[in-house]
Amino acid sequence: MAFINTGDGTEIFYKDWGSGQPIVFHHGWPLSADDWDAQLIYFLSKGFRVIAHDRRGHGRSSQTHDGNEMDTYAADVAALAEYLNLRDAVHIGHSTGGGEVARYVAEHGRGGRVAKAVLIGAVPPVMVKSDRNPDGLPIEVFDGFRAALVANRAQFYRDVPSGPFYGFNRPGATVLPGVIDNWWRQGMMGGIKPQYDCIKAFSETDFTEDLGKIDVPTLVMHGDDDQIVPIADSALLSNKLLKRGTLRVYKGLGHGLCTINPEVVNADLLAFIQS
Repeated sequence: MAFINTGDGTEIFYKDWGSGQPIVFHHGWPLSADDWDAQLIYFLSKGFRVIAHDRRGHGRSSQTHDGNEMDTYAADVAALAEYLNLRDAVHIGHSTGGGEVARYVAEHGRGGRVAKAVLIGAVPPVMVKSDRNPDGLPIEVFDGFRAALVANRAQFYRDVPSGPFYGFNRPGATVLPGVIDNWWRQGMMGGIKPQYDCIKAFSETDFTEDLGKIDVPTLVMHGDDDQIVPIADSALLSNKLLKRGTLRVYKGLGHGLCTINPEVVNADLLAFIQS
């Protein structure tokens, strides 16, 4: 397995397959690079170089006590991009990974490193409700996440994919036990402390300024039945803040669309990258 060591000694696991224009995939909480299987194999077959890493504290990367916040997440990506000498890359982030993409591209993406960006079911501009964000989710929602994580992480990591993440709680939904098992497997690979910290990172980080700094074409993709990151307070706002944003809304699709609807997601990603 391949790892890089960051400045604070953290080991970041990554996959790097193929050649051609690089596409870097940034996963959501509390998952790993494995969550991008359907995209990695597809774009590898289309002649791209595909890279996916496990965020610090997640998957096979170090189970870190410190640095479990967006500035350090983005710095870790910058270290990986420098180590792999990535140029003209497309950065694609899902959920928490979309926040990581926004912070990385805004702070580290100049000088030819980044060609385009994609935010899928992504947390920006900011999730938590406040005076500045009155339509956000109440802090009690995220306090509930933390409480459930502490009380029984293994059970919590069954409940989330079995219910709202993939929309399996919707009437008539086709439940896929293997997908639920894989979500649980990825989550339990990481450390409880960094995953606990990451809840604050994905819910309270304000990406408003980051979105305004991004000057590359950016595709915003979101299902209108997303029960994890409601579209009205995320994608619809983010697209207005981007200088060169394009919004794609998917009727009836949920948060886990990259896994459940890869034929739709992959086709639109390819069209955007090649445009």
